Amino acid sequence: MANLTITVDEEVLKRARIRALERGTSVNAVLAEYLRAFAGEAHLQARATRSLVALAAENSKAGGRARAKARSGRGWNREDLHER
Repeated sequence: MANLTITVDEEVLKRARIRALERGTSVNAVLAEYLRAFAGEAHLQARATRSLVALAAENSKAGGRARAKARSGRGWNREDLHER
């Protein structure tokens, strides 16, 4: 594990310590968890993007609108989508 030094306003740190104590944890543990989540966001976004691209490709191969029309028995028109 690596050590990290940060500069934080004293009042902010005081309130953070109180909240951490209320949750039965430490400021260090809270920050470590946040950094793990923050570091993993890019990985999760890349996975979501790959899934979306795969879904779009699958939809294109299946005929997209034609498949949706076959499932519903009818197609969408502008009036259906913008009913008020």
